[in-house]
Amino acid sequence: MLKRINDKTEHAVIPGVRIADAGFPAPFRSGLEYSSPARGTWNIVHTGMLIPESHEIYVCAAGCLRGVVLTAAEMGTMDRFSTVAIREHNLLDGDMEDLVIEGVSDIIGKLPKRPPAVLVYTSCVHHFTGTDLDLIYARLRERFPDIDFTDCYMNPIMRKSGLTPDQLMRSRLYMLLHERPLSESAVAVIGNDLPTLQDSDLIRLLRAAGLKIHEITSCRNYEEYQQMAESSVYISYNPDAAPGGDMLAERLGGTHQYLQLSFDEDEIDAGFDRLAEVLSEKTTARAEDVIAALAVIRSEGRNEAADALRETLELIGDTPVVIDYTFCPRPLSLARLLLDNGFKVTKVYADSIPGADRPDFEYLQDHYPDLMLHPTVHAAMRFAATENTCAAEEKGQADGCRVLAIGQKAAYFENTNHFVNVVEGGGMIGYKAITGTLQLMREAYLNEKPMRDLVQIKGLGCEVCVR
Repeated sequence: MLKRINDKTEHAVIPGVRIADAGFPAPFRSGLEYSSPARGTWNIVHTGMLIPESHEIYVCAAGCLRGVVLTAAEMGTMDRFSTVAIREHNLLDGDMEDLVIEGVSDIIGKLPKRPPAVLVYTSCVHHFTGTDLDLIYARLRERFPDIDFTDCYMNPIMRKSGLTPDQLMRSRLYMLLHERPLSESAVAVIGNDLPTLQDSDLIRLLRAAGLKIHEITSCRNYEEYQQMAESSVYISYNPDAAPGGDMLAERLGGTHQYLQLSFDEDEIDAGFDRLAEVLSEKTTARAEDVIAALAVIRSEGRNEAADALRETLELIGDTPVVIDYTFCPRPLSLARLLLDNGFKVTKVYADSIPGADRPDFEYLQDHYPDLMLHPTVHAAMRFAATENTCAAEEKGQADGCRVLAIGQKAAYFENTNHFVNVVEGGGMIGYKAITGTLQLMREAYLNEKPMRDLVQIKGLGCEVCVR
């Protein structure tokens, strides 16, 4: 039976649950979903463009193509983007393989310059119809032996089981690397959309160890991209990149080390200790140099974090702080750090709890049971910005920094111009994730931003893709 959902009086209650009463890993029931106007997170178009000089070809129904076409247009990369539209007769006639092969071939033949790599994105309809994707790629490689092809997916049915589209996309970033002799003096930081900050603990450690650092965000052309294959160690710190790191290690023979992004000092130390062991064993870095550099980074990091926590708390006081999952993959780890240091964190916006956050989830349940969790995709969340603003105005809190948001979705739902405008961790890792976040919080508290103008811009920082 159809049920009307556009009646605000029935759905204006914003869904939420005390963390003490929340279930793990899914605090909220899946159902009809809403997408907020906060668009700063990257999608598969942005991520695929990280491979320099590559060309993306999407094979999908025209209606589904609209979003990816707009993304490519907005980021100014239409010259690296093409589409093949699927019509109804392609489903009925059973010529899907021919459509893809001939469509992709036609596009390549008409390009002004032959790309060194082509990313072909198939969609859910190919899986529903049992399309022979292996045949498609085999034929394309036969026709164009000078082009590297890889399979990519625009497939919403993959969201709830197996590797997610984001995990698959990040793994495909490195499927085109050709095997070459490994260099024990080279490492690769993999799986990030945004560049790792040069003053981060990770980059400082690798430099102190005398290692050559590869990262896809700094590759200026396809040859520089291919040089990543010489790396003997692959380091990932985005959880969605970890499966791709394992695939890369199996295919090219290097060692993958997943460095957990965390806001807990002991967890940060443990992760870097494991990395130091790998670097000492698998690279030319001398163990004593790695240990000495790590000791300095750790001492400075702990002192700077303590000073930053104190300075930030003195500035913002008991201002409510809200966090959302788009800011970083470990929102509950951040909430725990802030709460333990006296900040008034009131809400976390997240639709699910990542496995790495389980210890923090359980800790917060015991120590801060009234912390509220709110979804971002529940249908009723379309009223959240209005309801939160009205509630604040009734309490006389419409002026000044009534709430400090960390992340775009939190800023939108709270309707605040005081927010940290960062996605996917912003390239911060180690103690820099703590001090960098606190610095951004201070800046957000002191300075307003035009939230509604900023959050609707797709792919925050995607300028790195435009080469």
